[in-house]
Amino acid sequence: MKEKIEILINEIDSISIHSNDELDSFRIKYLSKKGILNNLFEDFKKVGKDQKKETGLLINQLKTRVEEIVITNQEALRKNSNKKTIAIKNSSLTGEKIEIGARHPLMSTQNRIIEILKKIGYVFTSGPEIEDDWHNFSGLNFPKNHPARDMQDTFFISENIALRTHTSSVQVRLMESQKLPIRAIMPGRVYRNEAISARSHCFFNQIEGIYIDKNISFSDLKQTLYFFVKELFGKDFNIRFRPSYFPFTEPSAEMDISCIICKGKGCNICKYTGWVEILGCGMIDPSVLKLNNIDNKTYTGFAFGMGIERITMLLYDIKDLRIFSNNDARFLKQLI
Repeated sequence: MKEKIEILINEIDSISIHSNDELDSFRIKYLSKKGILNNLFEDFKKVGKDQKKETGLLINQLKTRVEEIVITNQEALRKNSNKKTIAIKNSSLTGEKIEIGARHPLMSTQNRIIEILKKIGYVFTSGPEIEDDWHNFSGLNFPKNHPARDMQDTFFISENIALRTHTSSVQVRLMESQKLPIRAIMPGRVYRNEAISARSHCFFNQIEGIYIDKNISFSDLKQTLYFFVKELFGKDFNIRFRPSYFPFTEPSAEMDISCIICKGKGCNICKYTGWVEILGCGMIDPSVLKLNNIDNKTYTGFAFGMGIERITMLLYDIKDLRIFSNNDARFLKQLI
């Protein structure tokens, strides 16, 4: 019996398995109820006591070796099968389609505005979205308890810290730190506690401009804005200035253009008036210059600001600004 077992051990050491069918045949031959190992254990019962120890060790050695061969070949055949599957998949499938992205329309509009104003000497700058009272209000001629503060419903973080209500706060930072003359634009997101509708939101994007130098007049402001809107919208519209009020400019005005969506006939964007306000502007109030340590006898300046959403709605014929922040990919795909 020992010789028979030794022959089987040598036999399986030289075996070569190439498929799952061959592996199943090998496993059944040795490990099934009617297999070789089960028969050897039956014959082992008849072995004499003097040979039991040595014969038992040989049977266990054979069993261990058979199990190792089964496990090793199962793993090898599985890996081989995965490689074939991967190879077949890679060779038969076409490459996956890559989605083409596009800039968000608000960013595209902002970039267009920046490029136009850069042509006439404005430089880009930015500032923090969380501001203190001085930069957001007091440095812009909003004294404590001044009724003008009620013009903007503010998200306060603490008594003197708030989410900025306009990018005019960056103008204060520029007047504090920059040498004169100053000619800069400052885009960014601002926050106001307003009802959300097709025309307004609690957060939106602004871009403001400031120019401070000697002998700056309202005529300079008007010519700057005439150039800007014609570069942005073309020439097929009318322009008008209306007197207005802002705490940090005097005199102040709002600039309207005839609605390019309805061509002046009336729609929800122009409130059925045929005109759309696109920006506010004015000469910087001398008291603002004085508050920021600029000689208001020598220097004058103007400022202007606009909502990027409003401009984008006109450029892309969009009638509801809420869609800009809905994260709807279908909307963006229309603009690719």
